[in-house]
Amino acid sequence: MFKIPHIAPDRLPSVLRLMPKAELHVHIEGTLEPELIFKLAQRNHVSLPYASVEALRAAYQFSDLQSFLDLYYAGASVLLHEQDFFDMAWAYLDKAAADNVVHAEIFFDPQTHTARGVPMETIVKGLHHACQRAHQEFGLSAKLILCFLRHLSEEDAFATLEAALPFRHYFIGVGLDSSELGHPPAKFERVFAKCRELGLHVVAHAGEEGPPEYIHQALDLLKAERIDHGVQAVRDPALMQRLADERVPLTVCPLSNIKLCVFPTLAQHNLKSLLDAGLCVTVNSDDPAYFGGYVNDNYVELFAALALEPRHAYQLAFNSFEASFADAAQKKAWEHGLKAFFERLREQD
Repeated sequence: MFKIPHIAPDRLPSVLRLMPKAELHVHIEGTLEPELIFKLAQRNHVSLPYASVEALRAAYQFSDLQSFLDLYYAGASVLLHEQDFFDMAWAYLDKAAADNVVHAEIFFDPQTHTARGVPMETIVKGLHHACQRAHQEFGLSAKLILCFLRHLSEEDAFATLEAALPFRHYFIGVGLDSSELGHPPAKFERVFAKCRELGLHVVAHAGEEGPPEYIHQALDLLKAERIDHGVQAVRDPALMQRLADERVPLTVCPLSNIKLCVFPTLAQHNLKSLLDAGLCVTVNSDDPAYFGGYVNDNYVELFAALALEPRHAYQLAFNSFEASFADAAQKKAWEHGLKAFFERLREQD
């Protein structure tokens, strides 16, 4: 096991910000800041039910997942053209590079846009071109994961998949998101089987507000390779053991969990318990424009609240690379870079 150098507590926030990391759970529509929403609304002549940027930001108070989603979909209404999707993705990727994210696997929700008459090609190409530019300018690797909205039908998911297949080379996998309660993973078993036949990676939101049974379904019926959120797994000891034994990654989003009242405070978050149980836990931002923080904010605030240590920082960043869908050689290169980063810290002491 790599020996982590001693790091003074006052230096730890800086270490968290500077260390290389991957982000595996971020919804690109959830990165739309109020300023960009207003800019795009003006450009596209879209009327918003808010008088100003400040009024919109003041509306970012949520009692649960559904109250957030209602505002989230309203914000997405300003996205109409390829340039809009590029601008949204570029704003996130620019921030991610500043946060020392070297790899991002980005969720997008085409049904949110195709339902408004936006062509699939417009969505995918705008996002893809931003990913290309981020690689060229920052060396940041960015891949797209198409998500199905679980409050809609499986038939709608099949239609979305069909519409996306001409652009199959632009995305690496599929996921399942939106309102969890009342929409178990079992609802989408057939479409996920089709996606696996097509060679797509599969992930699913499960166990955020929903019960551990939803995590079981995501694993057993959808064959999910990663569980997005998964924090309710602690309610099922057998499931916890399975997740540890099979090294199934959990893409945990601490600030999101607080904003959506999954936990009362960060000090009561169970991420450390998940780590201590041997699970492959990662830290991510989810919908950072709405939840008060990008990935580095999640790291810094979580570590302060739970009194986590440098060894946890190394493990979480390592897990983020291990849990990614990059090839083995690329993962090894990132892991080597992470180790070298911590080695340099030792030399500075």
